[in-house]
Order: sequence, then structure tokens, then C-alpha cells
Amino acid sequence: MKKKILTYLSLAEIPNKKMEAVMEIVEENGIDDIRKLVADKGVMSVLSANEYANLAKKFDVFDSYVKNLKSDGIEVIIIDDENYPNRLKDLPDAPLLLYVKGDASLLNSDCFSIVGTRIPSNYGKFVTEKLARELAEAGLTIVSGLAYGVDSLSHRSALEVGGKTIAVLGGGLNHIYPEANTNLAEEMMKKGLVISEYPPFSPPTKYTFPLRNRIIAGLSLGTLITEASKKSGTIHTKDYTLDYGRDLFAVPGNINSSKSELPNELIRSSQAECVIEVDDILKFYGIDGVKKEEKTVEVSFDEQTILNLLKDGEQDFDYLAQKSQLPTNILNSCLTTLEIRGLIRRMPSKTFMLA
Repeated sequence: MKKKILTYLSLAEIPNKKMEAVMEIVEENGIDDIRKLVADKGVMSVLSANEYANLAKKFDVFDSYVKNLKSDGIEVIIIDDENYPNRLKDLPDAPLLLYVKGDASLLNSDCFSIVGTRIPSNYGKFVTEKLARELAEAGLTIVSGLAYGVDSLSHRSALEVGGKTIAVLGGGLNHIYPEANTNLAEEMMKKGLVISEYPPFSPPTKYTFPLRNRIIAGLSLGTLITEASKKSGTIHTKDYTLDYGRDLFAVPGNINSSKSELPNELIRSSQAECVIEVDDILKFYGIDGVKKEEKTVEVSFDEQTILNLLKDGEQDFDYLAQKSQLPTNILNSCLTTLEIRGLIRRMPSKTFMLA
């Protein structure tokens, strides 16, 4: 009955704190039916006039609502359920219920979140994808918020290596935001998990995004920030991570880049562990990294010259041409060959970097 009442309160879009207050009344008064819930004077006193009116009018649609959840493959997990995430249970603002679609067992796996800017630099894209892949390969479940940039890069990278990943939404499961990530969300519903504390029909708002960040932080052993400015929404996840006593990690970046302001500051102030390679995180948790066979790759003298130049970081074609003194046609050919062999990456900004 508790699950039924919580689902009903959620359908009426009653905020989490007021849901807690209502459930106290339910337990005190032994309310075991939705009709009794709506008629209880104590419940009326907790809710605003609009909230109570919404609660009352949802009665006639409740059964069809539950049927739609089942037909859409959406499961409701309440805080008393065995498969409710253990890491959330003791939080002061834990969601009383979650809507989930996908592999719900991931909620109690070894989760680790990766968050950051929606517009990462090429450097940010590279380190995010690399670390997400390697953490997923090591068996950690990658958690993020399905937003543009670092979030979606983290989810996709985990899926690419057959790893597990969880997206925490700022709206309901039927309101994927941004819409451009709908295909990614659908893939995660099949191979990973998508969750929300909001009913499926509920659109995201500017208030729900910061709140969902508490779930991202709370689910996870720790949180990694790869790139973010000091004014980024990532700061909410950072604050929740520290408030909950979780571990915080950050990737250092260019001191002249605004996208590395937050990670650099967190490292300098000793609020976050500095991450240069994936083992900085894995060793922190006593996890063995994935051992990969080292392959000997034969390259030509010209190709090796290019690889040596790229060891200093991302470079454009003109720089490589000037430093290597290779004819344009030879340089183009070498770059194409190295890219095909997976030794370098051609970036959207028409620059090149080591893979």
C-alpha cells in the first residue's frame, strides 16, 4: 500500500519534502486507501490548495496511469524496496521513489559519476571519453545526467566498451532532454538504466536539474569533474558530493582555459583528488585496472616524426607541416594512415592529437 500511495502522490506532483510529511500522517493515522488519503484533514493541512486540488482530481486516472507505466516498461521503486539504491537511503533528501527503465540492478552496483561542461574543448572530450571507457572497462557503472557535452560523452563511451551506465534525468522518462539524446537514452534503457524521481509526463525545469544532481552524487562512490567553469551547473554536483561525504576527483587543465577553472581550483584547494590517469581513481578504491596487451606497431620514419610532434599535445596541419618539413601530399597521406590505424584522432577543429 505504501508504494501505491507514494505513486499516487508522485502522480499529483507533490514535492519530495511534502511527500515525506504526508507519509508521516499516513503512518500515524493508519491510512491504507487512496480515498482515505484524499479525505484526511491532516493531509489537507500539509498541502497547498493547488496541490490538494491536484491530488483529488488524480483519483480517477490513477489506475490507467499505473497501467501505462507497466506497458511502457517503467518500474516504480520506493525507498523501502530491496532494490532501492543503498547509497541513497541515508541521505537527508533521499527521493522517496524512483521511476526506472532498464537494468535496475545497476542501482546497487559500484557507481562512479562523471560530470562537467556541456561544451567541452577537444582536450575535455578526449579525457572524458578515455577515462569513461577505462573506468567502465574496470567494472564501474558510469553515472551522469544525459546532458550535452561531458554527460553524453561519458554515457556513450561506457556503452562503446560494453560497460554499464546510468542516466539521471531532470524530468520524467517520457521527456528526454535534450531531445537530441533520445536515441542515446533509448539505447541506455536496453543496455543500461535511465532513472528519474519525477513522473514520466513531467517536463524538466530549471529547478529540477540542480535537484537531480543530488541523486547523481548520492548514487556514486565518487564524482569526477573533467572540465567545467566556476559558474557551471557542475558546481551543484560538486557541493552534493562533498556534503554527502563522497570522494571528489578532478582533471587538471590549461590554466588559461575557462573550462578548466573549476577542476584546477578544486585540485589547488585540496577539495578534489588530482586525476592524470585512470589508475589514480582505481587505486583509490583498490580496483585493479584492466590489463591490455601491448601491441608493437610498426610505423614509417615520417609517421614516427608526426607522432613525436603530437606528444606535446594537439596540433594543427600547418604546425605539423612546418615542423616535419614533409611535403603536403606526404603529410596528408601519413595523417590519414595514422588515423585509420587508430594512432591519432582528427578533431572537429581540424587539429590532430594522439589517440
